Order: sequence, then structure tokens, then C-alpha cells
Amino acid sequence: MKTINRILLISIIYQLISLLQPGKLFAQQNSNTPAVNTQRDGQHDFDFHLGKWKSTITRLVHPLTGSTTWVPMTGTLNARKVWGGRAQIEEFEADDSTHHIEDLLLFLYNPQSHQWSLNAAASNEGTMNTPMTGEFKNGRGEFYDQEPFKGKVILVRQVWSDITPTSHRFEQAFSDDGGKTWEVNFIANLERID
Repeated sequence: MKTINRILLISIIYQLISLLQPGKLFAQQNSNTPAVNTQRDGQHDFDFHLGKWKSTITRLVHPLTGSTTWVPMTGTLNARKVWGGRAQIEEFEADDSTHHIEDLLLFLYNPQSHQWSLNAAASNEGTMNTPMTGEFKNGRGEFYDQEPFKGKVILVRQVWSDITPTSHRFEQAFSDDGGKTWEVNFIANLERID
């Protein structure tokens, strides 16, 4: 019996010594450690947009027609967070000499894909448009969808850029050739007013 206990004790000591050898303990720990997701959490990417803003806008009158006529607009928007920051609601109003725009934009963050969807509704339509999906990289947010436009389906891109604590830029562009070329049709420069 003493011999069996002595053999077990020696076996345990050898196992402990082998684990303490440089690199082996680390390797063993790493083999049992679950993989860490290195994809960054973008839940706070739109925090810069929270608050009240004044917007100076230029709008292309007839997109995808070769038109070069731009109309200036002025507007205001108010963005607030909901669901602890995993979503935001933006209320937007703008005017030019002939148009009044009222839009609602619901920003939803998907923690699995680490992307946002932008869901817009215009007061004169009363329904949500096709969601745009995208994310921020290096301080620039790009969002895309496909939408019907004058009898065909086009690509739409929205870009959020030039972000500072007191200003940022929003730009929308259309592509009717599958994304080979883009025509910008809406530019808004925003300045914080609260």
C-alpha cells in the first residue's frame, strides 16, 4: 500500500513540475480559454449625434438626371437615446422656398453584427423606409440599402463624417450602376445648438 501511495505522490509531483515549465502552463491555460471576440463594440458610435442641431443643407433637385440644380435648405434636428443607448430617435425638420420636410429616424444597434440600421419615416408617407445598414470605421460611418427610384432599383449610400463635439457632416448619394459611380444629392452640415 505504501508503494502505491508513493508512486501516486511521485506521479502528481512530476505532473506539477511539468506544468510549471516555461510555456507549458501558458499553453495549457490558452487551450482551455475560450476565444475572445476582437470585433469592436460600436454601440456608442452615434453618441456624437445626441442633442439639438442646426442643419445647413443643399439638396439636388432632380437626382440621376444629370441635373446640376441645388437648392439650399435650413433645418433643425433633435436626437435622443433610448434603450440605454442601443437605439436613438431623431426628429428632423427642414425648409426651402417650396418644400417642408419632417422625418423621423430610428437608429438601432445590433450587438451580434456590431452594425447599426437606420430606419427612416417621412411624415407625408407614414411608413418606415427600407433600413440602411452599416458601421463606423476610423471615424466615418457608411450605410447602404437598395430602394426603388423612378421605376428601377438603385443603391443608396449615407455617410457620416467630419465628426467633432460641436459639428458633423451627413451626405447621401445614389448609384444606378451597381455602385460603380455615385451621385451626391443631399449634403447637411450640422452645428450643435444646445
